[in-house]
Order: sequence, then C-alpha cells, then structure tokens
Amino acid sequence: METETNNKVTFEEIYGRTTDFLRKYPFTITWRIRQHSKVIAKHINPGENIYYIFPAQKNPNVFNIFSTCLIALTDKRLLIAQKNILWGYKLSSITPDMFNDFEVFKGLIFGKIDIDTVKELIRLSDIDPRALTEIETNLSEYLLKVKPQAMTD
Repeated sequence: METETNNKVTFEEIYGRTTDFLRKYPFTITWRIRQHSKVIAKHINPGENIYYIFPAQKNPNVFNIFSTCLIALTDKRLLIAQKNILWGYKLSSITPDMFNDFEVFKGLIFGKIDIDTVKELIRLSDIDPRALTEIETNLSEYLLKVKPQAMTD
C-alpha cells in the first residue's frame, strides 16, 4: 500500500486495486480508469491510506454512462475523482464530519448508491449488482472507523 521512499500511495497501486475490482465485478460500466486513477494519485496525501476504492458513474440519470468516477475511501476523507475528456478534472473531497449516511439500491441490471452529505446528495450508478454488498460493507466499516474520530476532533 505504501512505498518506503515517500510514504505515498502510488498510481500503480490505485490503478491495480481498481482493475481488481473490475475483474471481480465486470458488469460495472466504466471508462478511462487509468486517467481517473492519475487524479486520485495526484491528490492523495503522504501518509494517507486507502481502505477501499471502486469505480461508478456519478450522475442522477442511469442512461448517462459517460460520467465515470473513482471513489476512494481513505483514513482521512472520501475522494471522488473524474478526469474530463479534453482537459482538467473534478475532485470532491468529503471529510467524515460532512458524511451523513448512504442508501443502496439494487435493480434488475445495475445497482446504485446514494451518499448523503451535508451539502449534496451524490448518486453513484451503473454498478454491478453483485458488488453492492461489498461496497456497502466497506462504506459501513469506513463510517464506523472514521466518523467517531471526526466527532471527537
């Protein structure tokens, strides 16, 4: 997970964990994972550990399949990275004190997850329905692990 030289998670580790997820759950619709992984790698802080990472579509419409993002649960925050097609990127950083709760929806073909924060509702869609249990477990454990620390700070 971490290298000895700069104590930072590398692009190769992020990309490798994402492709492992996609090998396990191939029906998740994703595009340009390598570019999204580079955005996460650029913004991960030294000493910050990634607990879990998964791709999804960040959009309210299930039929819009061109808004892939990468979601990384770290020990400090939740990162959502999207590389734009031509130039630039979008990065959302949600600290644990801003994270309220989440809902999981399983459909016939795809699943979706709604993450409720203080400022907005983030809808992640077009996820392989078999992956929903694993994502829910990791999100729940993440909240139980990180949220109490944020409340005491």
